[in-house]
Amino acid sequence: MIRPNQKAGAENLLFNCAGLSSGDHLLVLREDPDYAYYDSEIADVIVECARQNGVRASVQTIPFDPMEARLPQSVVAEMKAADRTLFLSRTGDQLRFNPEISNIRPIMSYALDVEMLGSGFGSADYAGFVALKNAVNTALADATHIHVTCPLGTDFCGPGAAFPTASAADVSVTRFPMSVFAPVPSAGFSGVVIQDGFLVGTGSKFYEPYGCDLQEPLAVAFEDNRLTGFSGHPMDVHCAQMHYEKVGQMFDLDPMTMHSWHAGIHPGCAYPTPAHENYERWSGSAFGNPRLMHFHTCGNYAPGEICLNVLDPTIRVDGVAVWEHGVFRPELIEGGSDILEAYPSIRAVFDAPAQQVGQGPNGRLSAS
Repeated sequence: MIRPNQKAGAENLLFNCAGLSSGDHLLVLREDPDYAYYDSEIADVIVECARQNGVRASVQTIPFDPMEARLPQSVVAEMKAADRTLFLSRTGDQLRFNPEISNIRPIMSYALDVEMLGSGFGSADYAGFVALKNAVNTALADATHIHVTCPLGTDFCGPGAAFPTASAADVSVTRFPMSVFAPVPSAGFSGVVIQDGFLVGTGSKFYEPYGCDLQEPLAVAFEDNRLTGFSGHPMDVHCAQMHYEKVGQMFDLDPMTMHSWHAGIHPGCAYPTPAHENYERWSGSAFGNPRLMHFHTCGNYAPGEICLNVLDPTIRVDGVAVWEHGVFRPELIEGGSDILEAYPSIRAVFDAPAQQVGQGPNGRLSAS
């Protein structure tokens, strides 16, 4: 029996996001539940809801390669034949910047379990969040000056977002739920990012160790597309230098790169357990909450191989704090108030935002 809140989330995915109709075919590609990344129930709920609404749904378990997304040609052919494909697998996330699948536009679910699907994260209207993402992209692109700070000392600034092309606002997969704006290229920006707790991977490749624990907040200085140095506790500085060097050597890339950054726009996105308990799962789902912003580093491409994460950013766009201490205020951008008015389900998650985004017992991002 599907619970009403789970049905609301599944129907938001199937119809508002995927645009399916009765008689259409949904192909679900899932990773083995034994990995414990996605729960085993979410696929069952989505498939059952699809069938109740006349949508044909088939499920395949596909292999997961931690280092490289691999899809057999037979699976690609099935994806092309289906009306929509849904990834309940990190493989979809690994492919999110791959232009070769852009004409297929599979859906990548960042709702990892039935709790997330049935919460405001899964059920708040998808179309409204797409409109909100587009409004944020426009506001950032039209800005003349953007300034970012955080309570621990993050402080960097630069011009309006120089998105390289209109298509750069999107990845090659359809995100569900829609929870971030387009990555802002770091060219023209400079300053310092204060990383608390740990360094962690980006979901591009799942190497070991995936997280690098820090004893104290680490200052990461950058200018344009270059990381220019680390400062803080001597052991943390050493750890960061070695970690970046190791990952760079592992994938034959320049590790000291800063590619881009963005923040969450979906206050329904919650992560109730401390990030350090499962860095891979946290880095693949919590980023959609406005309390978090993250940076793509270690590789001159999105998403890079190491991400920096800041809790409770303030993002001033031409002097206006559109994000203030982790609170996203869409009414301060053009069209934002109209979106809140048009979509009560979105207004509801802004009125009662999720506060748990993986903090440790000290209320901060932490390694223990």
